[in-house]
Amino acid sequence: MRLTLTQRLSLVFAVLLLVCCGTSAWMQVRSNKMHELEVVQGLSRDLAQHIAHDTVLMDAKGLMPDAVRDLFSQLMLVNPSVEVYLLDPEGRIVGSAAPEGRIRRERVDLAPIQRLLKGDALPVLGDDPRSLDGRKVFSAAPLQVNGKQVGYLYVVLLSEEHDRFAERGATSAALNTALLSIGLVALLCLIAGLTAFALITRPLRRLTETVSRFDIDGAPVTPPASVPVEKAASHDEIAILDATFRQMQARLGEQWRSLTRQDQERRELVANISHDLRTPLASLHGYLETLSLKDTTLSPADRRRYLGIALDQSRKVGGLAQSLLELVRLEHGFVQPVLERFSLTDLVQDIFQKFELTAEARQVELKATFAPNVSAACADLGLIERVLTNLFDNALRHTPPGGEIELALRPQGPFIEVTVSDTGPGIAAELREGLFLRPFNIGGARRDGGLGLRIVHRILQLHGREIQLIDVPGRGATFRFSLPVDQQTAEQLAVRSMNLNSLGK
Repeated sequence: MRLTLTQRLSLVFAVLLLVCCGTSAWMQVRSNKMHELEVVQGLSRDLAQHIAHDTVLMDAKGLMPDAVRDLFSQLMLVNPSVEVYLLDPEGRIVGSAAPEGRIRRERVDLAPIQRLLKGDALPVLGDDPRSLDGRKVFSAAPLQVNGKQVGYLYVVLLSEEHDRFAERGATSAALNTALLSIGLVALLCLIAGLTAFALITRPLRRLTETVSRFDIDGAPVTPPASVPVEKAASHDEIAILDATFRQMQARLGEQWRSLTRQDQERRELVANISHDLRTPLASLHGYLETLSLKDTTLSPADRRRYLGIALDQSRKVGGLAQSLLELVRLEHGFVQPVLERFSLTDLVQDIFQKFELTAEARQVELKATFAPNVSAACADLGLIERVLTNLFDNALRHTPPGGEIELALRPQGPFIEVTVSDTGPGIAAELREGLFLRPFNIGGARRDGGLGLRIVHRILQLHGREIQLIDVPGRGATFRFSLPVDQQTAEQLAVRSMNLNSLGK
């Protein structure tokens, strides 16, 4: 039998309530009985003493059977609830008015008699001569002849007649009223308990329904908005559990959507990289095959031209492979920035020297603009050099002859702002979404093979910074990012970036 938590709690509560009510009823009946015995024994405690004082039951010769029989018969006739017995000094029954065969004991334990005579707390229960194991309240007094104790007068205060009458009245109105009261209280407590359990477990049932609707194998749904619960301030464990589950559900949804997006981007990247590799590889293969088949018929000039084209295509393939390997290392955490202070102006001069010949060959002017008081930056020198190299290489390949590439540095609070702009065709608005996450085309030609800007984006992410594409009148593509100037800020940004990456951001 499968029961819900509410049903199990209700069943346990009902059983406990039944046990408690039964125990309470038993204790109440027992308490009333003990109180009745105490009252009866208290009222008749000196009964045996009065009888022994006013009546001669023994003489020097011993027991007076006729006097004993007459006295006991008269007493039991006047008060049917008592039974009178005569005991010797050892507690043996030597006289009574009981019918033949009704006495079941030959001897009565004297210990309770001694406790009663010493004045112990009532009720004191003694042996019932008409029962093998029964115990009843009694009155007792010692019997003396010529100053010598010769036995005891033993009076059972609740006789068999009393017991039979009490059994016939077991279903009396008073008892029925008491039992009805206990039953009514139990019913009210049961109703109140079940209502309380239903109210208390209502949030838990709602949470159970929400959890049961959660499909771990399907796409996570966005949970409905709920009132936020401060875990530190709330004492409702179920509310905290519900809020935590909703946060977990929302977090799983975000991670699922992020993984889906990353998977789609990865597929697009693989497809575009395959396309980019196919063209130079086909060209390389074609020229090498031509050299192999027509080696004897080619002139030295053609042979050199074919070899030059093959080498150029080989360099393209090597560059793409190197960029792809670098991106994989960056995205899988194999590269961590080593923070150090360095001069950005010196780094820019090195970048200009690296691209000076290429820029002259393409008739593109390189221009640097430094604001006054540009301080040193704190970052990974090698990685930032890779960022500027990718941005300059990107700009050179898409800036027409006679154009210009400008790099500007200016302080911006605790950061140095770096801007790289060109006079090329720029990037259309429809291509800017996901610019740093997926390849894109400009005029049918893929810009930077789709990897350069993604590498730039990932390197700056490791530093806790972001790169932006901004619009500047009269310029083509303009990229802007910033770097911290002090060690503490750089370390805090790097740690925060690492924490976000560990959470799947």
